[in-house]
Amino acid sequence: MLFIIKKRTFIVSNVRRYTFFGSSITKPTASEVLTAYILQCNEPPWTSYFVKYSNVKDDQFGMSNFNWAVGNSNYQILRTGCFPFIKYHCSRKEKEDLDVSDKFMRFIKVINLGIPCLLYGLAATQLIKHKEVVYTAKGEVTIYFLLPEDKGSSY
Repeated sequence: MLFIIKKRTFIVSNVRRYTFFGSSITKPTASEVLTAYILQCNEPPWTSYFVKYSNVKDDQFGMSNFNWAVGNSNYQILRTGCFPFIKYHCSRKEKEDLDVSDKFMRFIKVINLGIPCLLYGLAATQLIKHKEVVYTAKGEVTIYFLLPEDKGSSY
């Protein structure tokens, strides 16, 4: 028997092979989506977007403020989990030591029990007005914006 549900295959036979919804086998990592989107936009000076946890494998868990090299540019990333999303704010800047800033932001999130992040995510579900598709080697991922971005803008 063969069932196809949302492009995922379930095979039921003597050989038991299952692919469940949300399988990390077919999902790109959050970092792959980040890199692909920045390249797709030709390394913009800044961008800010949400991606659903359910659409990616979160390989940057616990990272709040860090450098990310893409193409010929370095980006300073501000990242937070805001269920049901991961929020990224990316600014093209020279590489800096962000270790203290990263630890401080992580501390603030823990001390607040993540409640502001959860509220931000729940509010975002109502405030998101725009979405775009990012093309990765593992397939398409939809990312979300509060407002459409001006792709030719500078700081």
